[in-house]
Amino acid sequence: MKPTRLAAATATLLLFAAGCGGGATETGTTSAAGGGYPLTLTNCGAKVTFDKAPERLVMLKSSAVPFLHYLGVMDRVTARAGQYPKDYYDAATQAEIDKIPLLTDKTDTSGHLQISKEVVIAQQPDLVLGEVDNLSRDTLSAVDIPLLEEPTMCEGNTDAPTFDSIYAQMESYGKVFGKQGEAQTAITALKDRMSKIAAPQQKRTAAVLYPTVGGGVTYAYGNTSMAHPQLEAAGFTNVFADSKERVFEVTLEELLGRNPDVLILLYGDGDPKAVEQAVTGLPGAGQLKAVQNKNVMPQLFNFTEPPTPLSIDGLERIVDRFKAGA
Repeated sequence: MKPTRLAAATATLLLFAAGCGGGATETGTTSAAGGGYPLTLTNCGAKVTFDKAPERLVMLKSSAVPFLHYLGVMDRVTARAGQYPKDYYDAATQAEIDKIPLLTDKTDTSGHLQISKEVVIAQQPDLVLGEVDNLSRDTLSAVDIPLLEEPTMCEGNTDAPTFDSIYAQMESYGKVFGKQGEAQTAITALKDRMSKIAAPQQKRTAAVLYPTVGGGVTYAYGNTSMAHPQLEAAGFTNVFADSKERVFEVTLEELLGRNPDVLILLYGDGDPKAVEQAVTGLPGAGQLKAVQNKNVMPQLFNFTEPPTPLSIDGLERIVDRFKAGA
């Protein structure tokens, strides 16, 4: 199965670490009479106002790509930073990305993007997409540059995302860019795809982890992450469903105690075999049922989080990987 279906859906019509501090707040929307501009959104608890549709975007994360592609506004992105793994995208989307100058893809050992505010401000954006540790919303607001973050990556939020979160965010972006019609067409196509995903009837348990390659902390995802509804839609029971944290450190001992049938390992970029080895190579990991039965699946981060059309691609990949007899 093709990794993504952005082009197919259009035709039918269309980093872990950056969000490890917390979950999401719901994006509320208000606007002037008639639904035009000025438009005010509540994003991560902050009011963001647009007098007109943004025309010069800087992306600091890849999460917004599928939304912008569906809405036909990728040509408004004047610069990007971070990592954009090719496995996410079909040829049409990749061609759009390739046209956008890359400012930097440098990250620290935890996967956090390293970029200075001077580099971003020099692009003269009228909207920045994605907040990073050393370039906050407040820093950009001081020079009158608005920022939007994917809602589930907002720090401190405890709202649990669902697949409806994808549709809500598409609507939100549609209003920001004056593309409400395109947004509704995209939502219809995405819902149609969801209706055709048939999860296996056999009930199994699973955990979604984010291992540290080369040694270090292993993280697990609780019920306020997009990993939770994705597992449920794939027919699995999340062994960490009792945790209200989006993501948290987990020991091998605790993992052994819950002993899931399936492990899905998220990663930002790089070699998926190294990601798998980061878990299967831990002392005692051979006792895990998922390891013994070779039911371990590395998955690029944005195929799960945050909730975007790529989460539906990720769901399809999980169902396909663990379907009966696979």
